[in-house]
Amino acid sequence: MPAIQKPMRFGHTEGHTDVCFDDLGSYIVTCGSDGDVRIWEDLDDDDPKSINVGEKAYSCALKNGKLVTAVSNNTIQIHTFPEGVPDGILTRFTTNANHVVFNGDGAKIAAGSSDFLVKVVDVMDCSQQKTFRGHDAPVLSLSFDPKDIFLASASCDGSVKVWQISDQTCTISWPLLQKCNDVINSKSICRLAWQPKSGKLLAVPVEKSVKLYRRETWSNQYDLSDTFISQALNVVTWSPCGQYLAAGSINGLIIVWNVETKDCMERVKHEKGYAICGLAWHPSCGRIAYTDAEGNLGLLENVCEPSGKTSSSKVSSRVEKDYNDLFDGDDTNNAGDFLNDNAVETHSFTKRIINDEEEDDDLMLASGRPRQRSHILEDDENSVDVTMLKTGSSLLKEEEEDDQADSIHNVPLVTSQRSFYDGPMPTPRQKPFQSGSTPMHLTHRFMVWNSIGIIRCYNDEQDNAIDVEFHDTSIHHATHLSNTLNYTVADLSYEAILLACESTDELASKLHCLHFSSWDSSKEWIVDMPPNEDIETICLGLGWAAAATSAMLLRLFTIGGVQKEVFSLPGPVVSMAGHGEQLFIVYHRGAGFDGDQCLGVQLLELGKKKKQILHGDPLPLTRKSYLVWVGFSAEGTPCYVDSEGIVRMLNRGLGNTWTPVCNTREHCKGKSDHYWVVGIHENPQQLRCIPCKGSRFPPTLPRPAVAILSFKLPYCQIATEKGQMEEQFWRSVMFHNHLEYLAKNGYEYEESSKNQAIKEQQELLMKMLALSCKLDREFRCVELADLMTQNAVSLAIKYASRSRRLILAQRLSELAVEKAAELAAPQMEEEEEEDFRKDLNAGYNNTATEWSQPRLRNQVEEDAEDTGEADDKEEKPELHKHGQNPFSKSANSSDVPAIKSGAVTSSNQGRLNPFKASAASYFQKRTSQTDKTEDVKEEHPKNSSSETPAMCPQNTENQRPKTGFQMWLEENRSSILSDNPDFSDEADIIKEGMIRFRVLSAEERKAWTSKAKGGTTSDGTEAKKRKHGIDESHETENEKEKAKENLNLPKKQKPLDLSTNQKLSAFAFKQE
Repeated sequence: MPAIQKPMRFGHTEGHTDVCFDDLGSYIVTCGSDGDVRIWEDLDDDDPKSINVGEKAYSCALKNGKLVTAVSNNTIQIHTFPEGVPDGILTRFTTNANHVVFNGDGAKIAAGSSDFLVKVVDVMDCSQQKTFRGHDAPVLSLSFDPKDIFLASASCDGSVKVWQISDQTCTISWPLLQKCNDVINSKSICRLAWQPKSGKLLAVPVEKSVKLYRRETWSNQYDLSDTFISQALNVVTWSPCGQYLAAGSINGLIIVWNVETKDCMERVKHEKGYAICGLAWHPSCGRIAYTDAEGNLGLLENVCEPSGKTSSSKVSSRVEKDYNDLFDGDDTNNAGDFLNDNAVETHSFTKRIINDEEEDDDLMLASGRPRQRSHILEDDENSVDVTMLKTGSSLLKEEEEDDQADSIHNVPLVTSQRSFYDGPMPTPRQKPFQSGSTPMHLTHRFMVWNSIGIIRCYNDEQDNAIDVEFHDTSIHHATHLSNTLNYTVADLSYEAILLACESTDELASKLHCLHFSSWDSSKEWIVDMPPNEDIETICLGLGWAAAATSAMLLRLFTIGGVQKEVFSLPGPVVSMAGHGEQLFIVYHRGAGFDGDQCLGVQLLELGKKKKQILHGDPLPLTRKSYLVWVGFSAEGTPCYVDSEGIVRMLNRGLGNTWTPVCNTREHCKGKSDHYWVVGIHENPQQLRCIPCKGSRFPPTLPRPAVAILSFKLPYCQIATEKGQMEEQFWRSVMFHNHLEYLAKNGYEYEESSKNQAIKEQQELLMKMLALSCKLDREFRCVELADLMTQNAVSLAIKYASRSRRLILAQRLSELAVEKAAELAAPQMEEEEEEDFRKDLNAGYNNTATEWSQPRLRNQVEEDAEDTGEADDKEEKPELHKHGQNPFSKSANSSDVPAIKSGAVTSSNQGRLNPFKASAASYFQKRTSQTDKTEDVKEEHPKNSSSETPAMCPQNTENQRPKTGFQMWLEENRSSILSDNPDFSDEADIIKEGMIRFRVLSAEERKAWTSKAKGGTTSDGTEAKKRKHGIDESHETENEKEKAKENLNLPKKQKPLDLSTNQKLSAFAFKQE
């Protein structure tokens, strides 16, 4: 069926009007001489959104949520889309710009002005500009090569030029147009366009035809014309597939050709014959929007859509799939300030099908068969022919072969290689950035926003200054600093403000620290970098500062300005963060491909014992994304965020792997909305960020409001009760890993928070176990019980018993025995270590002489940090004899007061003592030897091998109170063995005993328990008597009484760890 021409709509006041589509083709965007940009949902939209951009708007372009306009105040302005919030000025000319276009990926724009200049500007970093000089009259129009190698321009001087973008040189110039002195006097505005996707042909409207020039050979392949064209052509645009070309004339005629067959496919006449000055082809269907010189907007539908060659459902699904695939990396093209515009473009960009410069270069895959002129009116809007996708036409194949052959002789080597190579293309490297900062080209920007405060930078005509604001004003008051050195990066901590600037022709790059927490009067210091070395990122830690430079060096400083270590980074730095003693560095490991960044990470600890935790491991990122934030949680766990909104956290409990903990995109309402992260807290679990509507970062004014998002691990079936509890459990485990890290590194933390976490986790496990029981998943129940603590397993056994799941209860009992054995194994090792220590010290005199007491105090203090190695003990036995276990109270406290006071204090503050369980028996052994004579001392090595092992278990056992189960087991052991003669393992006897003990009535079990409690004291007293009987030959009665009292005291205050049997009965048969 033929193209349908919709009635024209009034859009703008009389004058030149421009038009384009948004990325998805959902909106039509027009601008006109009234200075307004209007956003139309459809041609029938009675109330289009209007944005005033200036007095007059000459041209507009839209890509990736960025609306760029050429305005009569000689500027190229940028607004967010569709909100229309001003986002700054990209560049200025000395007179008005006439045309502005985006490149294929939306990272750069090109603008041509009446001051004869053409500029290419990076959208996210407007300081990255290239100027093309060579035209002798105002520039009419521009078009980017889809491969970003060339830029075409037309001018009032009558020439059409093709420029090499990389070196700003003119590749070819054709004198095609009539010369004139200004755009208003030009016969045609000559809106030229490159063929999308391949960029093989450049279409130039010249008089009554369209000239097609071959890429790289720059020969005129052929002209497209029609007998119905009576006036000069004004503007051309390509279909997204590159097969069709539309042109509009100055008398209102719109012609569409099939480029391969050169057949005219559509002819449409403007209802009033006004000049067509704007044409835009819809990115995914046969629809053309057009504007005339009187400010009207029109629409053609069903343009060049073939009749039913394939079913609509098949084609629509195919197109939708390809369309979605192409948009996978849509946000990657928003990289802007983060990506290096000088690097080679990605393969994903070269594969995209680029529209005319007046469109929002977005994508579709659709094509039509060549048709005869007689078939022009036979279209079907519901079908698309896709055979061309696979095969292509013979004409295009011949052109490609010719192109490759010609390129060998006529273009530089690099170009010929590009035309031959069709593999993955390297991704532009992400530029260095400071976390919590907004782009540098903004006049008002955040230099840093973190959990301590905010640093803002103002660089406009009135002021060039820096404002520092603290969230907690008790740390420091707000500060206003002048920015004469043009500082570009900053960081803020509880101790200092750190600033850095780039080098200039006269000045070196500087690092400036304002150490406001210093106790002296000098609060500032500045360090100049060596020549040709610029600071790229900085960070602050506890007592130190770091700066990464362009020379791939990392320089460390104390907070007072002393230079510390300098080391080389494995690649160009991307970003850094510091927290306490930790330094987190992200850098480029190599070149990424297909839109992916290839980043590595180093994590160092800069305390007294410097060590590297992560040794250049790859940093996982979402496909086709880049890094936007790097930092630490408030508790000190490294985290980072990528451009897809995925927040990842270091999982110390799983070998320092990275786990996604939140997807901020799930909380965004619109596609162009983002969350700008400013802080992460693990307890309570909070992700602090700023919602940004239609942008990736917030404006400085009005002051942005901080929102709090919750964390959610990406577990499967999160909507079900099981999936929800699994996610909650593992999130709780992961978000409390920091407690173990803090304890390991000697930091203080609240014990209550750890207990609360364990309680929460065990409750979740019990709920999951109950759910699995209801679903008859008993094997799963045992798996869940394996994650439980001893007490929780005992509850699980009770639950299984009451649920009449005897097999499950049996399995859980076996698991309980295994857990008890695992806990008993470290205890056995400690007791063996205790015996070894006794043997080692058996032959030495342990008398506390007068000269040894001061030495004892010093030694205890030293050993509070380090218990020492066995080798040291053999070489220096006298030094270590009192310092073996400084964390336990001495039996002979009257003789050795230092151990009782100083060493015990150290045990509360320092590290855990690995030999704590055997501390009492160890000091008892030494005390019993204190007053022996030399003869006894000589005999002792002979007896130690037999005496020590015999005494140690006896003493240890006597010191520990027996439970009712243990006493019952001792009396019934013989009957168990007689019934089960094959039992050789103690665990089997205990297991059988547990089963029998459980059968007893509650009264009987209580009786055994009370019996055990009644006998404990007397047993302990007898043990002490036996212990002290050894020393009767050398002690008076008073001394013996003192020794008893001193020995009893630590035992009562600090009982030793439970034995295996007692632990087993405690968790399985606790009757409380």
